Amino acid sequence: MANGRVVHTVADRAVHGAVHRAVHSVAPRAVPAADTTLGSRQVAAMLPAQVLARPGYRSLADALRTLILDGRIALHVRLPAERELAEALGASRATVTGAYDLLRGSGYLRSRRGSGTWTELPEGHGPVGAHLPTAGSGARAGGEAGIDLAIAAMGAPEDSLAEALAWAVPRLPALARSPGYHPFGLPDLRAAVADRFTRRGLPTRPEQILVTAGAQQAFALVVSLLCRPGDRVLTESPTYANALDALRHARLRTGSVPVSDAGWDMETAESALHRTLPRLAYTIPDFHNPTGALMPEEHRLRLLSATRATGTWLVVDETIADIALDVPAPAPLASLAPRSGADHVITIGSLSKSHWGGLRVGWIRATARLVNELTAVRVSADMTGSVLDQVVALPLLEGLDRHLPRRLAELRVRRAALVGSLERHAPEWSWRLPPGGLSLWVDLREPVSSALAERAAAAGVHIGRGARFGVDPGTFEHRLRIPYTLPPDRLDEGVRRLAAAFHDGVPLAPAVERPYWVA
Repeated sequence: MANGRVVHTVADRAVHGAVHRAVHSVAPRAVPAADTTLGSRQVAAMLPAQVLARPGYRSLADALRTLILDGRIALHVRLPAERELAEALGASRATVTGAYDLLRGSGYLRSRRGSGTWTELPEGHGPVGAHLPTAGSGARAGGEAGIDLAIAAMGAPEDSLAEALAWAVPRLPALARSPGYHPFGLPDLRAAVADRFTRRGLPTRPEQILVTAGAQQAFALVVSLLCRPGDRVLTESPTYANALDALRHARLRTGSVPVSDAGWDMETAESALHRTLPRLAYTIPDFHNPTGALMPEEHRLRLLSATRATGTWLVVDETIADIALDVPAPAPLASLAPRSGADHVITIGSLSKSHWGGLRVGWIRATARLVNELTAVRVSADMTGSVLDQVVALPLLEGLDRHLPRRLAELRVRRAALVGSLERHAPEWSWRLPPGGLSLWVDLREPVSSALAERAAAAGVHIGRGARFGVDPGTFEHRLRIPYTLPPDRLDEGVRRLAAAFHDGVPLAPAVERPYWVA
């Protein structure tokens, strides 16, 4: 909402639908590192519709670069030969040759006679999906500090964290006398997580809880146990970018359900579930990331019913469920199911958004049998979680209801500050004010999100461009996710720089030069 108006719901659905139909019948959306050779039809299926319609060597190079940086095309895989890709695209060989030459010259491809053309990152780039969020990250040449708007999380609440550390210190010596391996998680923490679910309306026993190193590890463990390469999965679009990365790396075929300013397209969701019978569905029903939407109870019931009928595992991401700014915090989605009617529901969460991302503590709530199986997968990956982090997390979780109101009040102030900054510096942009969550899903009214993010980076602002949150390539180029988690003065300066980059006299064009990371 900008000045109270809802915008571009129809446009979001139309763009999503057109691209979805154009590419989903051909191939999966990503090629992970396990595949060393990439076919021409696979590449064509991943390219945006506008590139397929009018392939030019610069636009093709830009699109391939974006796919590499987003992880949709993995590093160290071989691209198709120039002639083969040209035939698949209906373009001239010179177009593909020119695109490959640009990418070789900028460090994204390497070629050797007889071995083909392989993807890589330029010298000096960090790994795909990461940047270094230091105090001066993105700083300008003059030394002005950078502003990180890619991270939708606040700093630690100093008072409650200090209390938790003071509580934990005298308890560590007793724990240190043990070997320190707790693959299920510390028993007291498992009991505390289970108790919180029970108080929220979902009766839970400690043996139904697996403590993890954050919600991202929780989701990766679930995907690793339940899915095999080539399985169909269903997720929202847009959705959490790092969840999409996990699905791509697992080599899964991802279908999508549109989430717009008006909410979920539940008819499409039910149709997709019954038509494709996906192995797993992933949803963020509580203050959805990035839109901030809250799923109505009727839609939750329909989703529970449809996934149960199709034998689909339903993964519910509750990471942001506590960030309820204008409405009561929702009950767990699984609590709406009849008795024994939610055994297919897996709920994940963490302390990253309510407290601090530096405290790597998350959890999985599932049946006791599934928790045992997930723990076996976890042991093969990292054996156990940090005991120190879990000891500190215990008083934080038990004191959440006491400390959270102050946290939410601070977020309301910052959300209002961001809205004010956007109205001052970029009045032509529009958004809808979410009832909770940590960010605004801003409509730029032009498909220039990637180009703006690139130009903003040169001005010292790191931002989550819209395409990073889309299942299909080329979607949400008219969107930016802007968190309201920084102090008001930093938010205002960040928006001012973004708006200045947007209003620069030089027209914005698609351009990507570095990896993008969001949280």
